[in-house]
This record gives sequence, structure tokens and C-alpha cells, in this order.
Amino acid sequence: MFAFLKNTFLGLTRSSRFTGSLQNQLKLLVAGMKTYEEPPDYSGVVLPERPKLKFINKVPNFKKAKKEMKKLRDIRGPAQTANTFARGQYGIVALGGGYLHWGHIEMMRLTINRRIDPRTTFARWRVNAPYKPITRKGLGQRMGGGKGAIDHYVTPVRCGRMVLELGGRCEFGEVEPILTEVAKKLPFPAKVVSRESLAAMYQEERERELNNQNPWTFQRVVSTNMLGIRKVLSPFDLRHNGKYVGKFRLPGRV
Repeated sequence: MFAFLKNTFLGLTRSSRFTGSLQNQLKLLVAGMKTYEEPPDYSGVVLPERPKLKFINKVPNFKKAKKEMKKLRDIRGPAQTANTFARGQYGIVALGGGYLHWGHIEMMRLTINRRIDPRTTFARWRVNAPYKPITRKGLGQRMGGGKGAIDHYVTPVRCGRMVLELGGRCEFGEVEPILTEVAKKLPFPAKVVSRESLAAMYQEERERELNNQNPWTFQRVVSTNMLGIRKVLSPFDLRHNGKYVGKFRLPGRV
């Protein structure tokens, strides 16, 4: 029965003038007359030589370690680099600012390397190794005496920054549980995205700005200096139109 249906359908496609369009819509028939969609085509996917996440050093290789100020601007505002996909198809994007410790980086590396199949999937970092020094004084020391010694190093992350990427011959449903488990343990809000969902998220933000029906936007209120609001706003607020409060992003602000 199945062979008869197959030969009939193939003969119809050969005799039709729209052979190419009909063959593109061809679906796979299996026992029980169930119909399934065609699997995705991974012919253009090339796996790197080393598909797993590489080890990242805990301490940077500086000739002389220098102490720094806090510089909270490193985690404020939107990310200007590494905010889109480079090679992978799925990844984790930060929805707020924060600092990645070496323990967080090692947690991501061990979790993903143990659960992915290196024959079909690869992963790569999108954040730098820890380079910003964090100082701390010993327990029980009195106030004063200068800045404390360097305790550890961290990696600053801004909102919209891609933390890592996954790709290869795999579907989103296969890697979503792994990435979700990792995203929940990060020190800032993060979201698991694919290329399509990330583009849809950015498109939704642009459409919300274009289709906004409220005439009293933040930009209009600031430009006309209503109630003298310019006195209490910083250059950071003026640059980003009030969409960010410190390291946090206000998703409802247009």
C-alpha cells in the first residue's frame, strides 16, 4: 500500500510542470500513515576542530597587577560589542549588568561540556577572561591603611551581551534545557535565545517605539525640560533616554 502511494505521488510530481515546488513540499510518510515535517538541513554546518568550551585562567597574565577603581560604567547601559550571533545558532544573552566570577565561568564550562555531544554540537565563549581586579581587606582590620590587596578578578558584562554560543547539527529543543540550567545560575538576569528569537526580540522593541501612542515620551519630557527635570538627570540618562537604571534595564520604557 505504501509503495503504491509513493509511486503514484512521484509519478504525479514528474508529470507536473511544477516539479520543483512539489518536491520541496514533499513530506516523509512512515508506517501508520503518520506525516512528519522534513528534518532541517545541516549540510552547511562546519564543526570546529575543538568543539568544547576551552578552559579560562582564573588570574590574567599581567606583568604587574594594578589596582583599579570600581568603575561601575563597565556594567551600566547596553552592550556595544558581542550583542549578536557570530557562528552559533543558540546562546545566552544577558538582560542586565553584572560581574562574572571565575566560578561562574567554570560552572558554565563543566555543565555544557559534559552534556553536549562534541560530534554534533560545538560551543564557544563570547565573554573575555576575568581581567578586572577586585580588592578586599582582611577580616578584622581597622579602617584606613589604604586600598586593600587584590582578592580576585571578574569579567564585567552589560545588558544585551552574548555570554556563550552553541551550534552544530542540533535543534533548539535539544540544547534549551542545558542553557536554561546555566542561565538560572548566573549573577544577572539572562535568557536563552536562538537566532530567530533574538531577531524577533529586537524587532519587537523597534515596533514598540514606532507604534507608541503615548505622546509624553521620556525624550519629549527631557527635551522640553518639563518641571525642571534636567536638574536631576545625569548624562547617562540623557544618552539612553532613561531606559537603564544603573545596571538594570527598564523593559517597559519607550
